[in-house]
Amino acid sequence: MEKKQVKPKTLKKKYIPTAEFYSQIIDSLQDYSIFTLDNDFIINSWSSGSAKIFGYEADEVIGEAFDLIFTEEDLKNGIPKKEIETALKEGRATDNRWHITKDKSLFYAYGLVFPLIGLDGKMLGYVKILRDLTERKQSEDAIKKYIRDLEELNTHKESVLAILSHDLRSPLSSIIATTKYLKDNFHKMKPETVQDMLNLLYKSSKDELDMLDYLVEWARIKYASDTFSPTTIKITEYIDKVFESLNEPASINTINLHHEIETDTAVFADGKMLISILQNIVSNAIKHTDKGGRVTISAKSKDDKIIVQVKDNGIGMSKELMEKLFTPQIKTLSETRKKNKGAGIGLFLVKGFLEKNGGEIWVESIEGEGSSFYFTLPFEKPLYEIGSSDEIMFDESA
Repeated sequence: MEKKQVKPKTLKKKYIPTAEFYSQIIDSLQDYSIFTLDNDFIINSWSSGSAKIFGYEADEVIGEAFDLIFTEEDLKNGIPKKEIETALKEGRATDNRWHITKDKSLFYAYGLVFPLIGLDGKMLGYVKILRDLTERKQSEDAIKKYIRDLEELNTHKESVLAILSHDLRSPLSSIIATTKYLKDNFHKMKPETVQDMLNLLYKSSKDELDMLDYLVEWARIKYASDTFSPTTIKITEYIDKVFESLNEPASINTINLHHEIETDTAVFADGKMLISILQNIVSNAIKHTDKGGRVTISAKSKDDKIIVQVKDNGIGMSKELMEKLFTPQIKTLSETRKKNKGAGIGLFLVKGFLEKNGGEIWVESIEGEGSSFYFTLPFEKPLYEIGSSDEIMFDESA
């Protein structure tokens, strides 16, 4: 029997990737920033993805400290050091935070740091990997804000119903009772008594109309989104209009109105709402400032917003009142309405307007020394219709 000859198998040459091969892979990941640090936390390699995300070329950052990419707030809180300590202790450190680029703009990223150890077990340094998740975070923020808005709508509906049943219905009952008494007894009443009752009816009816106007305007903003038309506007023009409309009550009490804002300062907001915001805050300041006092409006920029301060040297307010100022209960509304002709509802309205424009409001006050109302508005149209939101954590699979 003839034996078959078996040909020896040709051994394939095993491919060993080179350092250049790995470098090309890393540089192809344009959506990721990948760089390394030495044991002193100095950057010693920088991928093309890092250059794209941070704006620094390799020769600009190699030799620079790890701190370069962190915000001032994170540096104050010792975040770079904490990341390294966690990486050494647990084998890696992960986080979601804002980082800063060459042009000082911010982006939100998922980050990972882990120690780089050689084949001989020697510590070589660290590897940092970042992925830009700014758009995803903004989308998540927009969804969260939408959910909060829905929850607020339910709360506002309940508030409106409560106000209608209490602050409008009760006075109307008194008006009806007074008019019925006049109708039944007019022929036997003294003229001066009739006059007093008519004056009371007029004042009560006017107060009712004022309260109703506030509620209608509030509801319009909350439910009629088609009336919301924000544009880029110069805030000083609106301040001047409000000062002009309030000049008479201010002059009667010799209260000085002035602002310290540059004429070209612009904000992105609905003009009608801005007028109402300023009108309410400044008119309240005038009401609570003694004769010879002053009301000053100033502003400063912070990030992408302007912070406006309306300061008076009036009577001030207690801490208890400040806590309830922008979320008044029915009893509070009734009391402020009697004393200040609807001021409680007015500030409630202001808060709603500012939230609609992507802003917020708060107050600082000292009894006997005066109050400062602060509110924010964006400089430009937001990329997403969002406000600030709770911190969002993304998992590593993002």
